[in-house]
Amino acid sequence: MDYDLFVIGAGSGGVRAARIASDLGAKVAIAEDLYLGGTCVNVGCVPKKLYVYASEFRNAFEDAQPFGWSNQSSSFDWRKLRDNKSNEIKRLNTIYQKLLEKSGAEIINGRAKLLDSNTIEVDSKLYKAEKILIATGGWPFVPDFPGSEYTITSNEAFDLEELPNRILVVGGGYIAVEFAGIFNGLGSKVTQIYRGSLFLRGFDKDIRNHLAREITKTGVDLRFETNIIKVEKHNDEYHAHLDDGTVLIVDSILCATGRKPNLQGLGLENVNVEIGHDEKLVIDEDFSTNEPSIFALGDVVTGPELTPIALAQGMHFARKQFGNLEAKLEYGFIPTAVFSQPPIGTVGFTEDEAEKEFEEFSVYKSSFRPMKNTISGRNQETFIKLIVEKKSDRVVGIHMVGPDAGEIIQGMAIALNAGATKSVFDETIGIHPTTAEEFVTMRTVWSES
Repeated sequence: MDYDLFVIGAGSGGVRAARIASDLGAKVAIAEDLYLGGTCVNVGCVPKKLYVYASEFRNAFEDAQPFGWSNQSSSFDWRKLRDNKSNEIKRLNTIYQKLLEKSGAEIINGRAKLLDSNTIEVDSKLYKAEKILIATGGWPFVPDFPGSEYTITSNEAFDLEELPNRILVVGGGYIAVEFAGIFNGLGSKVTQIYRGSLFLRGFDKDIRNHLAREITKTGVDLRFETNIIKVEKHNDEYHAHLDDGTVLIVDSILCATGRKPNLQGLGLENVNVEIGHDEKLVIDEDFSTNEPSIFALGDVVTGPELTPIALAQGMHFARKQFGNLEAKLEYGFIPTAVFSQPPIGTVGFTEDEAEKEFEEFSVYKSSFRPMKNTISGRNQETFIKLIVEKKSDRVVGIHMVGPDAGEIIQGMAIALNAGATKSVFDETIGIHPTTAEEFVTMRTVWSES
């Protein structure tokens, strides 16, 4: 064998697994055909958060005036943001390369293909490995309809030549919601359509309803139970025909209609690896596929498609295979954030999930105008929700829409994983005046089951 471990895909999970395995003494190679760092660094979390920051400045400038700041003229330069983002990503790519090289892992540039359970081909060169890890991540999915070739995905949205004056965002997941907020904040006229009755399926229903109201206040034209039928190109414009009979004339159409595992051309037909009904690779709790020498993790397997999950899986896999770690990976209460405007932070059970999981539980809700908005005049409300199992008094779900939701929920996740009860929350002294103190001052039950 040429290597103890051959990793296919240099995203978050693959890089972490390669580094840890190499640090533990394994001879490791990692193949990547696009960019080091995967989706998160290049066309996901990192550039998205940078663009969210950029899109929030317009509101900040407006809010500053009632606080005494003079009205300064401001303009936005899309190309400057785009190019500065690209420079930051190049810096991160270099860091990933140095981390891998420092660990001793060999980087192979090119698309890897499985020839059998121990043989990989990259650019006509063959490599043998005792163990192979598939960590190729996901790829945007665009539904098939006439004119779909005129649409863009989240991959291309960061690098447009010009900021579109009018943009149609198709989809109801977190990527669609985030990009609608980004382009709206940067000055585009945004319409977002979703075929379902309410976006962000899987999140708590109160969070979804509250966010829909708040997003509408920002100026995004939200249209539910609406789908795209076809797109026609007319010079530099696109005519989007919707199933309600209307035609939208826009400068760009972003399809944020889901992601699928990036498995094309991987040679899975040459090995005994099972693909599930969700088009993802089937693994056991040790990330093993049906093929004893082949493993998989990250977005190519069933589970939350989150960078921290892939990182945890990569580290656990490497320690299990090359460090004799016996423990199983415990996911526990996994916090997540949607960088919508306003943002969502959530951890634990939704109310619908709690109804299926617990015999009895209590719900606490609070909706209020943040202190900053009392002077700025911005018409935006924060919403907070706690779900408490009655029998144990444990807080089992926390959900929030409002400024800094992601930052706040991270600490709440620690409390839930530590088993904090509602009594512990009630006995905790709050920091005043903050939004976060609301979590420890809610005393009145909203509803019970």
